[in-house]
Amino acid sequence: MRNLIYVLIGAIFLGAIVSFMVTYTVRFNEVAVETTFGKAGPESVVTEPGLKLKWPYPAQQVIKYDKRLRVVETRSETQLTADEFQIIAVSFLTYRVSDPLIFFQRFGNAGDRSIDHFRRAEEVIRDRLRSAMGEVSKYRMNELFTPERGASKLGELETRVMAQVSTAGEGGQGLTDYGIEVVGVGISRIRLPEDTTNTVIARMAANRDKLSKELESAGQSEARSIIARAQSDASKIREFATRRAREIEARGEREAAPYLEAQRANAELAVFLQKLELMRDAMSKRMTLILSVSDYGLDVFSPGSMRDLHTGGILAPLPDPSAQGDAE
Repeated sequence: MRNLIYVLIGAIFLGAIVSFMVTYTVRFNEVAVETTFGKAGPESVVTEPGLKLKWPYPAQQVIKYDKRLRVVETRSETQLTADEFQIIAVSFLTYRVSDPLIFFQRFGNAGDRSIDHFRRAEEVIRDRLRSAMGEVSKYRMNELFTPERGASKLGELETRVMAQVSTAGEGGQGLTDYGIEVVGVGISRIRLPEDTTNTVIARMAANRDKLSKELESAGQSEARSIIARAQSDASKIREFATRRAREIEARGEREAAPYLEAQRANAELAVFLQKLELMRDAMSKRMTLILSVSDYGLDVFSPGSMRDLHTGGILAPLPDPSAQGDAE
């Protein structure tokens, strides 16, 4: 009985080993390449997920590649812009395996594991990306960095780098010829060397000074233009007012001429009528007239004038109020 148990256990263990050697599983996010004695053809690519059969090693071997996006990032490298400024940029690239067979044929000699193939492929991608970043030299600093919203050409630069990585390379080959699909390229970080920073700040200050002088000059020119227009308008208004005043004065003289001629015929009467007109205008309004009693004929209005008349005997003396009291 014990021997039977050992036999069953051994059979199960042997069956597990055999099944492991002749089967493999492809996940939904993987694609596999079956190699027969190290070689693969179009029929070797397995894209459907599930449990698959194969010949035991070393007759057949399966390499599985992940179809999901992978990211490659470069190190910080100094790039020179078109206006000879230095920037330190870090770029990245996202890719996936688009053709497993070509990918295997290109990088299969790097090792027996898919991770070895990816490592070798990412070395090639990193070199291509580093070379394509030379496109920075076609842009000036103020084109890449601008305060205006949407005016920066960083997006255009990333598009050009992606085109260079995907299609251009030594021998006219791009990454598509390696079974790699480039999904996106970007610049994750940019900084300036210390010397470049100081130069940029100095140039920015110079540009601001130049801009302020241009604005000041334009303002002064506009001010002079406004002053000239105002002076011209004022001169026209004065000329018009002077001309109009002369016309009114001339018309008044023409209308007054008959009256002046009549006044000249009898000047004394004219003066008398003017005085009457003056008195009538003055008396028609509520007014207070102050006269001096020292003027001729006005002394009768003096408070002591009546007493002086009685004292002089001209009029009967006024009764004494105290004497009238005694009499009573």
